[in-house]
Amino acid sequence: MADETPPVDEMHYEQLAQDALRGVIRSALDRAAMPEGIPGAHHFYITFKTRAPGVSVPPDVLAKYPDEMTVVLQHQYWDLKVEADRFSVMLKFGGMPKVLSMPYTAVTRFYDPSVQFLLQFEMPLIEEAVEEAPEAETAAAPASTGDEGPKVVSLDQFRKK
Repeated sequence: MADETPPVDEMHYEQLAQDALRGVIRSALDRAAMPEGIPGAHHFYITFKTRAPGVSVPPDVLAKYPDEMTVVLQHQYWDLKVEADRFSVMLKFGGMPKVLSMPYTAVTRFYDPSVQFLLQFEMPLIEEAVEEAPEAETAAAPASTGDEGPKVVSLDQFRKK
């Protein structure tokens, strides 16, 4: 019977590999934060979970992108700050500057189309948190949870028009 039990990965190699690949994002952003900016034709599409732990997004942007959004770092970005576990950047939305800040663990996709380089990440911790939250909300107030979400989305749709 002991032979039939699959081995347990107590080293958590999959998570170690994902963390190492997030280091590639950090290194690329470090280069982009230099005074010279992003070299050559390189540019980055960074997709992240807007409600992941540690993400800071202005309320109007969060209302428009309640789950996930993609930002492009190419020519017009300001104040890119790269830290060991997170980064922040100022981008313009409708001509208005907004600061976005996020940990690398919130990034689900990093793509540089100039060289067809793509990294995709799993988000098991966020999915677990999302799964747990509705159970608690459903037990507390199932009707209010369903009503609050669509109102925010519909208001943002009207503001765009």
